[in-house]
Amino acid sequence: MQLTRTADNFGHRRAFLQIDKVLDDLGEKKLKIEVIAYEDGIHALLENNKQTSQLLSKLANRGVTFKACRISMRAWDLKEDEFPLEVEFVPAGAPEVIRLQMQGYKYWRP
Repeated sequence: MQLTRTADNFGHRRAFLQIDKVLDDLGEKKLKIEVIAYEDGIHALLENNKQTSQLLSKLANRGVTFKACRISMRAWDLKEDEFPLEVEFVPAGAPEVIRLQMQGYKYWRP
């Protein structure tokens, strides 16, 4: 099966804008936000994503951590050099979410 890249990034952009608003309201020093992108969400972290790339950089400068799932990268035939330097890579997205919850993080899906 051939997978194609999605053109609809409205939800991804909206999520990044919500994170920015939460940081404005609650303060960057009061919470730690990690964005784990997998499946179709992986496209939100691409360097050439015109809808999210500037927001990603802004949020990273505010302390947000971004992680890309390697399984999703393989599924979409994406390489590390297609992501900005702010993005870290994890073997699998879903287990990373669970691992963070086990460390006390709360799951929030904007």
